[in-house]
Amino acid sequence: MGYDYSKLEGRIVEKLGTRENFAKSLGITTKSISEKLNNKTIWKQPEISKAMDLLSISSEDIGLYFF
Repeated sequence: MGYDYSKLEGRIVEKLGTRENFAKSLGITTKSISEKLNNKTIWKQPEISKAMDLLSISSEDIGLYFF
C-alpha cells in the first residue's frame, strides 16, 4: 500500500516551484524526492519536519500531506 502524495506535490509547486528546488532546500537529491513521492522509499522524521517548515504545513495538517 502506498500513500497519495498528490496534495504534497501541489504544495511543493505552489511554494517552491519544482521538485528540484524542494530537494535542494531539503538537502537531498531530486532522485530521493522522486522515490519518496512514488512510494519507493519512506520519509524520515527529520525530512518531514523540515518539509513542513519549508512548505508552511501546520502540524494539524500533516496527515493531509504525508499520511
